[in-house]
Amino acid sequence: MSDEHAMDDFLNSRDPHVRDAFARIVQVAQSTVPEAIQGMTYAMPALLHRNKGLVAFNEGKSFLSIYPCSGWVVEQVAERLPNHSLSKGTIRFTVDNPIPDDVLQSIIELRCNEIEHGRPQ
Repeated sequence: MSDEHAMDDFLNSRDPHVRDAFARIVQVAQSTVPEAIQGMTYAMPALLHRNKGLVAFNEGKSFLSIYPCSGWVVEQVAERLPNHSLSKGTIRFTVDNPIPDDVLQSIIELRCNEIEHGRPQ
């Protein structure tokens, strides 16, 4: 998978329902941070901002995952995701239980600001 087309290659290799779920996240991310580019981070397809991971993607056997490349970002939105499985840097969801768009936008905005300005004190 080339870094330049990592996300396209990843999406094109998924089941249509899974592809649509991830494509929705990509759409929200790119509308929030239009300069985000496709790449790889932690050996996963990702969108990058200023050459740093904005959000990475993966598919498990029973869930889909996004990785905001920051445990801090996950902490900031955790209470808004009571029906999702979370770990330090991971948000798990399913096609039937997606991450709400407003929370996705917050995730992307928080990570973008963290990349540009560091974590708030």
